[in-house]
Amino acid sequence: MRAVQFSSYGPSSVAHVAEVAAPHAGPGEIRVAVRTSAISPGEIRLRSGELRDAVSVKFPFRTGLDAAGVADEIGSGVTGVAVGDSVFGMAPAATRGANADFAVLAAWAPKPSAWSWAEAGGAAGAAETATRVLDRLAVGAGQTVLVQGAAGGTGTVVVQFAAARGARVIGTASSGNHDFLRSLGAEPTTYGPGIVDRVRALAPSGVDAVVDCAGGALPDLVATAGDPARVVTIADFTAAAHGVHFSHGAPATAGADPLALHGLPIAVTLADEGRLRIPVAATFPLDEVAAAHELGEGRHARGKIVLLH
Repeated sequence: MRAVQFSSYGPSSVAHVAEVAAPHAGPGEIRVAVRTSAISPGEIRLRSGELRDAVSVKFPFRTGLDAAGVADEIGSGVTGVAVGDSVFGMAPAATRGANADFAVLAAWAPKPSAWSWAEAGGAAGAAETATRVLDRLAVGAGQTVLVQGAAGGTGTVVVQFAAARGARVIGTASSGNHDFLRSLGAEPTTYGPGIVDRVRALAPSGVDAVVDCAGGALPDLVATAGDPARVVTIADFTAAAHGVHFSHGAPATAGADPLALHGLPIAVTLADEGRLRIPVAATFPLDEVAAAHELGEGRHARGKIVLLH
């Protein structure tokens, strides 16, 4: 089968499609014939070598955490899903491999009929992450939440999950994305110098929580929140120096948070109610994965970058 991998650090061109043996579902897993899968921003940073000192990589490195497809193999002990069911889900973090013709999923949920295959292929990881960070910050009804990097692939889902909890959401993005954020239920403002004053003008009583999906602005975000304990980042590896929690779900890495897999059925419910969109910035055929990585390197894509299989 075809699968995306890279065998050395380097530019987007080192991400390529190779012929590899197909995986099989183990206990508690399913295998899907993949229709769509997502490009992971974290894997783009891994491939470039940016994270070589933080994350151990064994080459060749198989990529892909999110996929959607049709179940074709059911592992022992699995109930509630059958061969032929359309699902979306996440590959095991330790093995990944979702950017392939067949992928093993460790967590999954039924594909909502309201979603296209492209939307479903980019949904699971963002839904899990949004649930994990909002749970950690105990975000609930009546609170005000600031989402830094709100127009990105994960930020868009954090915005919608927070709004679904009854929170008021302020989101940062470039001015060209402000109407887009309003359509998701957020009050937009721009990022960069002056953010503390801009957020204070929108929320004079302050914000209850900050979710950083972009990185690079933790001092201002802590000042906005008034307490580093009210800030969680998924993008900034300098978090500890600012007293901020860096949330990730990689189980083999120290400090990993428990995965919030209950976010997947929540996503299905919200999608069925018309309250959750998965914005797709662009789609690429699987064989054009290098171009997909190149687009993702700019970190300004509005929504998910998805591969079509």
